[in-house]
Amino acid sequence: MAERADITAAILVIGDEILSGRTKDKNIGYIAEYLTNIGIDLREVRVVPDDEAEIVAAVNALRARYTYLFTTGGIGPTHDDITADCIAKAFGVSIDHDPRALAMLRERYQPEDLNESRLRMARIPAGADLIENPISKAPGFRVGNVIVMAGVPSIMQAMLDNIAPTLATGTRMLAETVDAGGLPEGVYAAGLAEVAKAHPGVSIGSYPSFREGRFQNQIVLRGKDAVLIDAAKTAVSCFLGGLKSDKAPI
Repeated sequence: MAERADITAAILVIGDEILSGRTKDKNIGYIAEYLTNIGIDLREVRVVPDDEAEIVAAVNALRARYTYLFTTGGIGPTHDDITADCIAKAFGVSIDHDPRALAMLRERYQPEDLNESRLRMARIPAGADLIENPISKAPGFRVGNVIVMAGVPSIMQAMLDNIAPTLATGTRMLAETVDAGGLPEGVYAAGLAEVAKAHPGVSIGSYPSFREGRFQNQIVLRGKDAVLIDAAKTAVSCFLGGLKSDKAPI
């Protein structure tokens, strides 16, 4: 796995069922955490319907902007699974039944069971590399910097494991957390902004939650330089420490 300084990515989620709310996406968070852990910065997520023009436009926009584009959904056997055709159109290449993909499907299906619908899953854009799918055998694929995976979470996860060793990675994002306790955000917001301004190499965010009947806030510091994060963490801790004796209302 090659390592470079700044490797970026986007996720394109494809499917009417996601936009309608019928299917709840379980892939975005998983991919985001996975990429963070291997040093790839996820910068954008889009969700598009099963519409050729929208898929092609999104693929071309995102693949030009980021190091990698990961897509999920739309590579199954039904008529609305059009992702493979859209990827072929975006790259201006042909698409047909791929002998390698057919061989994979034959590991699962008897010849009489490989009907026209199932054979759709073997249609791969010309020049693509296949991504193995140990669960249902129907492969994903990669064309250029676009990585096309299934929408079913368990299958997507297996595909991601298989493609990850081939990806270039950058410096891993580090994170530290400072507990603000019951201090309301309104009390420390202005001061925290000043701390953030004084530490430009670190991303500083405030994340409130409601637990045990009261608000509890955490300050999360993210960056790629441990020294800078430590300095910012010290500054945040000192700043909050000076406020925790105050009795300001929420």
